[in-house]
Amino acid sequence: MATTHNVDNKRYRSLIISIALFLSLIGALLAFTFYTSSLLERNTVLIDKTNQVANSAQAVIKDLFDLDSSYGEDTNSPHIQRVLERLEQNTALITSSITAIEQGGEITDVDGKSYDLPKINNNSQTKVAAANEQWLLLEPKIQTYLKDADNIMVDSSDELIQAVEQAKTSSLLINDSLDQLTDEVFINAERQADTIRLIQILGVAAIFAYFLIFVFFFVRRLRDTDAEALAARRETQEIMETVNTGLFLLDKDLNIGQQHSRALNGIIGEDRLAGENFADVLRGRISDKDLRTTRQFIEQLYNPRVKEKLVDSLNPLHKVMLHNASGEESTTSRFLDFKFSRVYEDKDIARILVNVNDVSDAVYLEQRLEKERSQNDMQIEMLTTILNVNPKIINEFISNTKAHIDKMNNILKNPGSSQFELEGKLKAIYREMHSLKGEASALKLHSFTKIASDAEDKLDALQNQGKLSGNNFLPLAVHLDDLLSLSNTIETLGERINQAAPKANNNAKPVMPVKTAPQPSVVQAQVAGVVTTNINVDGGNEIDLSDESDDEHLSYYQDFAKDIAVRQGKKIQLNGHNLAHINIPERLKQPIKEISIQLLRNAVVHGIESPEARQSAGKSAIGSIDLEMQRDSQNLIIALQDDGQGIDYEGIRYKLIADGRFTQEEASQMTHGDLLKTLFASGFSTKEHADEDGGRGVGLDVIKALVKEHNGKLNVNTELGKMTRFVITLPAA
Repeated sequence: MATTHNVDNKRYRSLIISIALFLSLIGALLAFTFYTSSLLERNTVLIDKTNQVANSAQAVIKDLFDLDSSYGEDTNSPHIQRVLERLEQNTALITSSITAIEQGGEITDVDGKSYDLPKINNNSQTKVAAANEQWLLLEPKIQTYLKDADNIMVDSSDELIQAVEQAKTSSLLINDSLDQLTDEVFINAERQADTIRLIQILGVAAIFAYFLIFVFFFVRRLRDTDAEALAARRETQEIMETVNTGLFLLDKDLNIGQQHSRALNGIIGEDRLAGENFADVLRGRISDKDLRTTRQFIEQLYNPRVKEKLVDSLNPLHKVMLHNASGEESTTSRFLDFKFSRVYEDKDIARILVNVNDVSDAVYLEQRLEKERSQNDMQIEMLTTILNVNPKIINEFISNTKAHIDKMNNILKNPGSSQFELEGKLKAIYREMHSLKGEASALKLHSFTKIASDAEDKLDALQNQGKLSGNNFLPLAVHLDDLLSLSNTIETLGERINQAAPKANNNAKPVMPVKTAPQPSVVQAQVAGVVTTNINVDGGNEIDLSDESDDEHLSYYQDFAKDIAVRQGKKIQLNGHNLAHINIPERLKQPIKEISIQLLRNAVVHGIESPEARQSAGKSAIGSIDLEMQRDSQNLIIALQDDGQGIDYEGIRYKLIADGRFTQEEASQMTHGDLLKTLFASGFSTKEHADEDGGRGVGLDVIKALVKEHNGKLNVNTELGKMTRFVITLPAA
């Protein structure tokens, strides 16, 4: 760009010099015209002055004759005074004028106006000297007369007569000399005017000729330049028509340059792009967030203090999906890769060069490979689970998964069009999906967990959108098909593997001794309804587990709690009591398993604090969770207690107000029992952000629904900052 800039400077230098020379000629001609005009003006003034002197001399003669004829008249009469005054003025004027004409220079008339007289030549000097000689003879006699002319006591008749006699002789000679001077000055002025006109004509002719040469030369130069520019444009156009990538320039206002590659129209999918605004072209075809980021990104590219390599990593249009003009995601939507480079003029950033390629095939290939990789990883994951988990637990999971899917299918098939019925269907499906996700998470089947979490995202969006319709549930069928397909895959893999596959290790020993947390009865409430809870907690990734039996289910729960604790950054110790010695009726095995999973999840996510928070409160960094089961002749009792932070009723009250569920006045009147029931309401959670382990407000709702379904009872004991204990009683008969 610097070389091109220097070539342009050389190309225009001769043009600038020629224009400057042309203007100089015009300026010289104008200066000469002004000078000659001044010279002619001074000659004119000289002629005027010689005429004025001649006229003044005639006036002097006339006034002397008038005074001579009026001699004896009262000298104080107006007539005499006026004549004397005029005679005195003309005398002084003739004296000063002859001196100025003879010497040249500035002269001031009776009105006070100044004139510049030219210096006359020798011939003219002779004529002025002759006039001056005669005036020097006349002027003293006039002055002698004027000395006592108005004094009545002095007789000045002799002086007047002498002045009159001298005037008769001198006036003729003065007028004759001045007439000759006037004629000569006029002739000189006329000669100068002719010379000036000739010079002006020659100057104008020279300027006009130079102008013609200038026009001819530079028109030819421009024609050659235009031919070069046309050839360059043709070459550029050939390049732009040949390259198969989109090339164009952007200015600071995001306007596309007038020239761009032909391929750009096909890549972008627009017929007209030259001169259009890049943001307008992209609007509606990428997200508003990406569009705002693109504006900011290009602004940074124009910032000379920002390094181009550093800002390139922030490119928001790297492999971006560009939707079709209608905004619909269809086969016409493609993946485009935009690359931005600075274009400099000297050291200034002049433009941004944009290179865009259609990378749809590469992206689709990456997606296909990623999908295949995910499927392979999923199969490896499933195979690992099958080989390391008791086949009985795997079979239970497959059976339970199909049961959950059947339930959700039946819920979807059930008629219902009222808002109340649709909300009921939504809550029921949410509970089934959450239960399924809990079992999958316990077995570390992350593929199941991911699909279930995605389904929960859609369910959560439906729960928050307000008005529902039957069509809102249609996308859930896809998730159900995926879950069923995965369960069939596990079942098929299990059938192909030797039945002698190793069982899960159930011999984990407790790191810490078993201890029973205190159980102060702060609040007891029997709950019926829908539940949700979750809290986001930071912490480490260390966990201690204890085990008092060889029961396979305790190992199952320990692994499940351990995974949650690691994800939540917490440390826990899970203590199991009597799990291996309880005879659970067949019909209650699955409900108890689901309830235990949800209770454990709730305890780790919401109950146990982070290690730092526990130590700040004077507790051990490792949280303790006790899971107990008891059986008598009538009931089966499940109890889970943690030594965590307890239930914060004021926190629940604040969250209800913040979510807009209750006004501040309504929430302030709620009892602890009312707040606890709200905690079991579907869709309510004290956790700010949902994740794999909680925050959607469904876990406690699942527990409540299962307890209600099996005619059980649910009691909650809690003490803020110390513990929470859930006791669930289910009829054994």
